[in-house]
Amino acid sequence: MIRVLIADDQPLVRRGLALILAPDPEFEVVGEAGDGAEAVALAQRLGPDVVVMDIRMPVLDGVKATEELARLLPETRVLALSTFDMDEYVVAALRAGAYGFLPKDVSPEELGAAVRTVHSGEAAVAPRLLTRLISTYVRAPARPPRQPAAMAGELTPRELEIWHLLASGLDNAEIARDLDISISTVKNHITGIFGKLGVRDRAQAVIAAYESGLVAAGRECG
Repeated sequence: MIRVLIADDQPLVRRGLALILAPDPEFEVVGEAGDGAEAVALAQRLGPDVVVMDIRMPVLDGVKATEELARLLPETRVLALSTFDMDEYVVAALRAGAYGFLPKDVSPEELGAAVRTVHSGEAAVAPRLLTRLISTYVRAPARPPRQPAAMAGELTPRELEIWHLLASGLDNAEIARDLDISISTVKNHITGIFGKLGVRDRAQAVIAAYESGLVAAGRECG
């Protein structure tokens, strides 16, 4: 059973999310929080597997709460929620340690699937949706961007190629077809890329690609 804590400043939204998840025997809603500080305190007391976290809340917003949970309870996964699927705060939530995000108007089936995905340790973010989000909201820094190799710990040419394709929104099967290699080889390369970049998942790897200058915000990759 997946133990879920719901954090949202709107009681009706909290109740609605709980009612969506509660009928599924795979989920147990262990608590509800009305702000980020309460979410952190309840998570420490209740030990949920997943926190479904609104990213805009009073007292302590969802981004800061996610950062605190990543530090205090690294085994607890955060699934961030946003009113809009193009929300700059979602990028901040991913940087803070969230395992994914969903817009609040997702279907019950999508919410349940995303909770299961983040519980398994995977990122519950569609690659193309993530790329569009970052393309819109990640802006070039005032100083020249770092070279990808400097940030990447000297990735091999093949790893740089795969990182670029990953950042463009391709999944493992598409990368394998594009490079004419096996999916298992792609997975092995991606594991190496994550290690050299010091990132946890695809979401953070895509963010790193934009921040490094490997791909540019606001234009197609490739």
